[in-house]
Amino acid sequence: MRKIILILLTIITLTSCGSTKNKSVVTRKSQTTKTVRKTTKSNNTSKVAVPKIAHSIINNAEKYEGTRYKYGGTTKKGMDCSGLIYTAFKEDNVAIPRVSGAMAKTGDWIDLKKVRKGDLLFFATKKNNRSINHVGLVTRTQGDDVEFIHATTSKGVITSMLKEKYWYFAFVQARRVL
Repeated sequence: MRKIILILLTIITLTSCGSTKNKSVVTRKSQTTKTVRKTTKSNNTSKVAVPKIAHSIINNAEKYEGTRYKYGGTTKKGMDCSGLIYTAFKEDNVAIPRVSGAMAKTGDWIDLKKVRKGDLLFFATKKNNRSINHVGLVTRTQGDDVEFIHATTSKGVITSMLKEKYWYFAFVQARRVL
């Protein structure tokens, strides 16, 4: 009986992406950003200027590329997906919730066709369950190609493409917090 409980606890721990400490509300430094809209002939979607802070947050996240996965981690010694995002934002004094499920309720929902650098992508990676348990930060967009940085249990902090089959089918929503 004791072994079964231990195995169940281990499975629950490994299948979840974020820990539950340090819940907070999104706050931003007061800043003004100029919005520029351009229409391209190829796909007729509008482009919006990316806030300067988004570039800084992306740079913060990219410093951790190659860091191993550690459940609940927020340092170079190891991090989980929400820990990476939480830390990257925190380094620029932008407070967001610590866990991916809570992050998914922050900011504004946006259409995937309108994502830009600094937006968050949310995924459901468990079979037969659409509950959000993974998050990534958009680092680049070009046409329909969306690149994002995140922490995976198998490879640690890496950059992936949303068009990869696994991520494409696991995708749930995109949100803008900046």
